[in-house]
Amino acid sequence: MIALRKTLLREIIKNCEEERPCEGCGILAGKNGRVEKVYRMKNVEKTPVSYLMDSKEQLYVIKDIRNTGMEMLGIYHSHVSSPARPSRKDVDMAFYTDVSYVIVSFEAQQPVVKSFKINGENVEEEVINIENE
Repeated sequence: MIALRKTLLREIIKNCEEERPCEGCGILAGKNGRVEKVYRMKNVEKTPVSYLMDSKEQLYVIKDIRNTGMEMLGIYHSHVSSPARPSRKDVDMAFYTDVSYVIVSFEAQQPVVKSFKINGENVEEEVINIENE
């Protein structure tokens, strides 16, 4: 389970909307499964079907997360025209087995947000606990 305040969920969705028609992406940080900060990342692939974070930017964010006493809880990205479930590439690129992979889908009229734990070929949807402010 991953916990997100409503404002942070809106921030994630807004980031992904602003990146359309390309996929948006970012890193989620916090403590004890509760997201406290959203790091918007640059998708260097700039395509509507995949994402790749800028490695220098990613290194900076990981250092910032450690310096603030938080941990990386998740990675988010959008699917512009496919469902909110991991693609084959998403599964292949899921190197962090202990984080949540949050996907925002714009396939329907309203964004659909789901989260997954991915460990090798094992993909399990998990609950997103949406918290009030």
